[in-house]
Amino acid sequence: MFLNKKFLITLFLLFSGLTLAFAQGEFVYDAKGKRNPFIPLVTPEGRLIKLDKLEATSTDGLSIEGIIYDKQGRSFAIVNTDVVGVGDMAGEYQVLKIYENKVVFIKDGEPFEVDLVKEDAQ
Repeated sequence: MFLNKKFLITLFLLFSGLTLAFAQGEFVYDAKGKRNPFIPLVTPEGRLIKLDKLEATSTDGLSIEGIIYDKQGRSFAIVNTDVVGVGDMAGEYQVLKIYENKVVFIKDGEPFEVDLVKEDAQ
C-alpha cells in the first residue's frame, strides 16, 4: 500500500510538471476564413442555415428596399426586388435575421449587416 501511494504521488507530480511545461507556450487561434462558432446553425423557425463556401464576400449588389417587421411573428425583407424571410437566400447570401431597420446576412459562416436606407419623401 505504501508503494502505491508513493507511485501515485510521483505520477501526479510528473503530470503536473508536464502540464506546466506545455502551458507556457502561447496558443493563437486564427479564425480567418472559418465559420463563427457563436452563430447558430438553425434559425428560430427551425430552418438550417446554409454554410456552403462561396467565393465573393462583399455585400455589393444587395439592396434592402423594404422591411416588413413583426416583433412577435415572422418578418420579411425586400432584397433586390425579392421578398425573403429568415433562412431564405438572396443571391449568394442567406438571411440570418431581420430587424426593423436592417437585415443580417450570412456567407461563409460570417454574418454582416445591410441597413435599410430611408429615402426622403418629396
